[in-house]
Amino acid sequence: MDEKYTKHEALARQNFLDGYNCAQAIMKAFADVTGLDPDFAVKMASPFGGGMGRMREVCGAVSGIFMVLGILEGYSTPDDNAKKELYSKVQMLAQKYREENGSIICRELLGLKTKGPEDPTPSKRTDEYYKSRPCEAKIGNAARLLDEYLGIN
Repeated sequence: MDEKYTKHEALARQNFLDGYNCAQAIMKAFADVTGLDPDFAVKMASPFGGGMGRMREVCGAVSGIFMVLGILEGYSTPDDNAKKELYSKVQMLAQKYREENGSIICRELLGLKTKGPEDPTPSKRTDEYYKSRPCEAKIGNAARLLDEYLGIN
């Protein structure tokens, strides 16, 4: 493990480099914390890649943060106070991510101008793909923020 990264940051970055989408990279990295089977975690997160099915909306790494938060601190009854408490945490973590990365929107993080659905075909994972995308760093940042929130080193 690279000592400059937290455990989950290193795992999340490697998951992305192994071919998982941004949300899957986070969910698989935090499977030890959520108690989810890693295969189930990546299946659950699979639609959230590419900013929700490659629509370039909310960053998959941010969606991953929210999924982990929901598993650990979510509510199961329609209680408005529980919703308020969770939504407050979601907004706080989103704001921290936004402050460090400039946005929580995939297309903005990638510097894309278009809005709306793109071709659903994922880009081939090549050396050039990894060099041209900020995703590995954004995923690492998301994992580090979640580790900090959870008090994990």
